[in-house]
Amino acid sequence: MSLGELLKKIKPFLAMVFLQFGFAGMYVISVLSLKRGMSHYVLVVYRNAIAAVVIAPFALWFERKGRPKMTTSCFLKILLLGLLEPVLDQNFYYMGTKATSASFSAALFNSLPAMTFVLAVILRVEKIRIKSRRSQAKIIGTAVTVIGALVMILYKGAVIDMIWTKGRHHEDSASGNQDDAHWLAGTFMLLFSCFCWAAFFILQSHTLKSYPAELSLTTLICLFGMMESGAVALVMERSSKAWKVGWDTGLFTAAYSGVVCSGVAYFMQGIVMKERGPVFVTAFQPLCMIIVTVLGSIILAEDITVGRVIGAVIIVLGLYMLIWGKGKDQVGQSIETEEKKGNVELPKSVVNGDQHENGLEYFTVVDIQQSKINP
Repeated sequence: MSLGELLKKIKPFLAMVFLQFGFAGMYVISVLSLKRGMSHYVLVVYRNAIAAVVIAPFALWFERKGRPKMTTSCFLKILLLGLLEPVLDQNFYYMGTKATSASFSAALFNSLPAMTFVLAVILRVEKIRIKSRRSQAKIIGTAVTVIGALVMILYKGAVIDMIWTKGRHHEDSASGNQDDAHWLAGTFMLLFSCFCWAAFFILQSHTLKSYPAELSLTTLICLFGMMESGAVALVMERSSKAWKVGWDTGLFTAAYSGVVCSGVAYFMQGIVMKERGPVFVTAFQPLCMIIVTVLGSIILAEDITVGRVIGAVIIVLGLYMLIWGKGKDQVGQSIETEEKKGNVELPKSVVNGDQHENGLEYFTVVDIQQSKINP
């Protein structure tokens, strides 16, 4: 395999790993800004406004010739995309994370692939064949992921001391930052946010089939998301003070999350999704969870508990069963596509001197001359 072919093969994996580092940074700095009093409604508006401004020039330049026509159906889909991710997902995520913690929300979002898979099956985007091993792996993996999420929600356990947390004071469960009712409400907010994000992935994958212009679609989603979230923010935040952002963590959070987690993420997810599907895109969440857990413990002084670790491990096990089944699907679909197109051919022989090369083995050709017949 040549270097070019290898890079082409691993490019989707590298893109998703890069995005997980980007999302991990957003998890931490957004919690930092929210705890310092920034309104999450305003943060969502600024985030999508910055993303639209940054991505728009690239869309106008690179897709000026190949941009498809905008139809009514496509326009409505983009409006819905702007509602699902920028408005519902982001607002409920910020509220849920503020009520719980950055590390908890990152770990709970590992259930995103399972939720995406269930929605894809319901909407008939994903096919299930009960007798096949790959379908069984996806179903069992989804069930295991749900069990892990329930463990995280229902069981906290003792606090685990890390090297950098030794000597730190840990608040007991009765006097914690959030009471149990507040924590539970935040958990349900995060689950609803996860559901909206899963629906967004599926709808984005479907929209790209009729509007295959990733940069333009990203710009439009951010633009409509800015307008829709702006309408919500004007109703919820009537004080002008909430809209003021100085040269502080609030501005950095809006710029960072807008450029990396909205603009770049939508674009890269769209490209990878066209090749690998929405379930593959959501399959790299565990890496984000590990990064956020470490950063959250160091920067935000968040506690790491036994229950969260056990739940996260169970979720990861289920997740990779789901990924294994999805990987087998990719191979099976490629073979089926080739067979339908009639592109499965026998190896062609190439004559090379006295040998025929067919890419698998060499055959020596012996020329047998006919005997001359005497007149």
